Amino acid sequence: MLSNRQIADSFDLLADLLRLKDSAGYRFEVIAYQRVAEALRELPRDVRAIAAEGRLQEIDGVGKAIASKITELLDGGTMRLLEDLKAEIPQGVVDVLRVNGVGPKKAMLFYQQRGITSIAALEAAAREGKLRDLPSMGAKSEQKILEGIEALARRTTRARADVALSAAERLLRPLQTVQGVLRAEIAGSLRRGRATIGDVDLLIASHDAAPIMEAFVNHPDVVRVLGHGETKSSVELHNGLQCDLRVVPPDRFGTALSYFTGSQAHNIRLRELALQRGLSLNEWSFSATDGSGAEFLCATEEEVYARLELPYIPPELREDRGEIEAAQANALPTLLEIGDIRADLHMHTTWSDGRLSVREMAWQARERGLQYIVITDHSQSLGVANGLSVERLWAQREEIQSVQAEFGDALRIYQGVEMEIRADGSLDYEDEVLAALDVVIASLHTALRQDRATITARLLNAINNPHVDIIGHPRGQLIPDREPADLDMDAVFAAALATDTVLEINANPHRLDLDSAHARQALKLGIKLAVNTDAHSAADFDVLPFGVRTARRAWASPEQVINTWSRERFEAWRQDAD
Repeated sequence: MLSNRQIADSFDLLADLLRLKDSAGYRFEVIAYQRVAEALRELPRDVRAIAAEGRLQEIDGVGKAIASKITELLDGGTMRLLEDLKAEIPQGVVDVLRVNGVGPKKAMLFYQQRGITSIAALEAAAREGKLRDLPSMGAKSEQKILEGIEALARRTTRARADVALSAAERLLRPLQTVQGVLRAEIAGSLRRGRATIGDVDLLIASHDAAPIMEAFVNHPDVVRVLGHGETKSSVELHNGLQCDLRVVPPDRFGTALSYFTGSQAHNIRLRELALQRGLSLNEWSFSATDGSGAEFLCATEEEVYARLELPYIPPELREDRGEIEAAQANALPTLLEIGDIRADLHMHTTWSDGRLSVREMAWQARERGLQYIVITDHSQSLGVANGLSVERLWAQREEIQSVQAEFGDALRIYQGVEMEIRADGSLDYEDEVLAALDVVIASLHTALRQDRATITARLLNAINNPHVDIIGHPRGQLIPDREPADLDMDAVFAAALATDTVLEINANPHRLDLDSAHARQALKLGIKLAVNTDAHSAADFDVLPFGVRTARRAWASPEQVINTWSRERFEAWRQDAD
């Protein structure tokens, strides 16, 4: 019986084989199969159950033809088209596509000219100089392939935060209704706001674990029970995630939540502090080390930290990166909260690749309590996103002004752009065009595998342009599929600080870029941040918490994030930037 993940993998493989067969001729089919693979992989229910209900076409991206292919997989374990393609092209050639810098044409070139059908064979051929004489290759290209293979070995297999959070909430919601449940929390790296998650940890406070465990292992999202104990159970979900549930007595919940939230490094520091006070600390309690047998229970995390003479440390900071010392000095930051966000400065409409009109995006923003927004559709060079020519940009301005008249003081709508930084480093609009816009975001979308000097120079050219206000998703990463561009971030930070250019934390869970480590370094230097959704639809506004968590992991306070500012202060900043 195929799982959701296996069916999704079949569609991904189908897309890759079609790319190898003829990347141009099957472009739309490839996109469709990739889209449905992602939808299936994140599907919270068993696709077999949905098929039994006759509702396959309600899945995002599934039409009649794809529904037929899903049914074929469910009934026979494979599909004819996939088997035909697998007979033509070895699986190993698909694996080669995973290497940065190797597209379908090169993968097929290596296969047809050198018989390469695995990453190991590709690496051996590159090291032996057997690729450089092929068309469009050379010694530098060989070196880039070796670097791509090294990057592939580092690539994460962890789940994105949004996928893990959705799974955790679906599991926890019905458990909270079981009689006797007093508290229920998500723990682990998901609670700490990590961008990717290895597995999901859940913790429940109750005096009666048995009915909770039964409900957990019998949840419809569970595909396999890995362990079923009295107070701990582990399961595998349809999307492949492992989830562990622990049930603890309420008076021990605080120490357990602290322990299972982690991080390991933070927990070690807490245990060291306990020992200095004549105590040992584990997941269940504090115990005296003097042999008296005295035990100290903590029902809340606040009690845990108080026992160690510390103020409460927010989960996002618990990485042993100075939070203990800051707490001891009573110098923990006042962290950014969702309620601090007053504006979204990066969003797209139907003028480029968004799904809603200017008016519809404005209504969505207003319903969420935002006070001002910036419409930032793509610029002209990003043709795949229907980027705006200068003429269309001015036409859009008329529409924005019309919508602004409808909203009055209820919402201020600014016109901006997400301007493409071209592969040669030039910008997509002339300076006089940029000067006429309210906000200019400059972003890298193409040629992200350029060498460090080249791609850094591209970004610096944008930062040093006096009309560029914000750098969008600066490193260009896509989680988990694309590593960040090889940028000299020290040079980027220096230029951003010198020009007062804002760096974005893009809240989309596929990006979360800047990541928390780089965002924290930027803040230490005095660089301002913006936390934006990059919304292309109404649902995209709801990714904001992922960006806020990333900012909190960077120790960001509201003052350091420009879209927490009042409209008057934002206006003043814009005028100073001009």
